Amino acid sequence: MHLLVTDRLACPRCGPEFGLVLLAEELRDRRVLEGALGCANCRERYPVRQGFGDLRPPPRSDPGGEGGTPEGTAEEAFRLAALIGVSEGPGLILLRDGWVAQASRLAAMIEEIEIVALDPGLRKGPEEPGVTRIVAADRLPFFSGSLRGLALRDHEPARELEEEIRVLGPGSRIVIRSPAPHRLERLEERGLEILLQTESLLVAARG
Repeated sequence: MHLLVTDRLACPRCGPEFGLVLLAEELRDRRVLEGALGCANCRERYPVRQGFGDLRPPPRSDPGGEGGTPEGTAEEAFRLAALIGVSEGPGLILLRDGWVAQASRLAAMIEEIEIVALDPGLRKGPEEPGVTRIVAADRLPFFSGSLRGLALRDHEPARELEEEIRVLGPGSRIVIRSPAPHRLERLEERGLEILLQTESLLVAARG
């Protein structure tokens, strides 16, 4: 977990008004390998173990996952970079669901960008430059407007994506694979501009 990420994290229990304080036990090359993130409001601590951050409110079960960061293809990573529309950093891009396979290549492709890969399957993976591995619950553990891009799979049609929209910064994009039929209308209601719509992809930008 990169130090840049810890500056943007909010308590998943108390909400985005309450930031987390880093309690580092082991740091290397500006990356937190061991430690915790504490909330001054509720006093809860969120562990960081082997670089992997568990940003779920209690009670926490085993997040599962035994693999490392999966590796996508260069072609897929180039396509995702174009869809997200970020060519340089600094900043954070959040990938979840199947998009985490592009994390390593995307991080290497975009200078000074930190990719946050949200997937419990990354728990046992290695710490890699440019990739922060976390697990989270329904409430995303970021300050509002703190991300420069986000990619996910719309595998829950009933989900309103309120949290995903909340964490998008001005001019940032959300990339949705397998969008639900009503998704375009909902994003437009929230003030996002639709940039691309196909049966398999939806890309929208926040003004």
